[in-house]
Amino acid sequence: MEIDAPVAGRALVVIVDDKTAHRGSSNSTGPLVTELLDEAGFLVDATVVVAADEVEIRNALNTAVIGGVDLVISVGGTGVSPRDVTPDATADVLDRELLGISEAIRSSGLAAGALDAGLSRGLVGVSGSTLVVNLAGSRAAIRDGMATLTPLATHVIGELSGLAE
Repeated sequence: MEIDAPVAGRALVVIVDDKTAHRGSSNSTGPLVTELLDEAGFLVDATVVVAADEVEIRNALNTAVIGGVDLVISVGGTGVSPRDVTPDATADVLDRELLGISEAIRSSGLAAGALDAGLSRGLVGVSGSTLVVNLAGSRAAIRDGMATLTPLATHVIGELSGLAE
């Protein structure tokens, strides 16, 4: 008899990348995030690719929230260049920001040598009952960010669902 592992929640991944969105080139960060979410016990509904455009990003995040996922992770567009607009779009979606988690992701990323994680303007917060997270786009930032995020996300999702009482 096989016993299924408990599910941490449903998740959606949003990749913010102009090249992939406009040219259809491949992006390896989506499968990496999906794999790390699977390992953490999340069911990944889909991976969506959008251009670095505030409206497209906001629409993807809102669609995830309306779709009832527990966690939406966006990857990319968190830096300081003019095309890095993910945090700006995310701010419009959030009901409450969780500064401690975004700072923990930045700190651990920088300590691990992921410079883009340390310089990230990425936000973490709650929209409705969905946890919304922005991660920097490098593989190192994703790996470290997910390691930092996973236990915190599980706790927040439990709080939001009322199961952690």
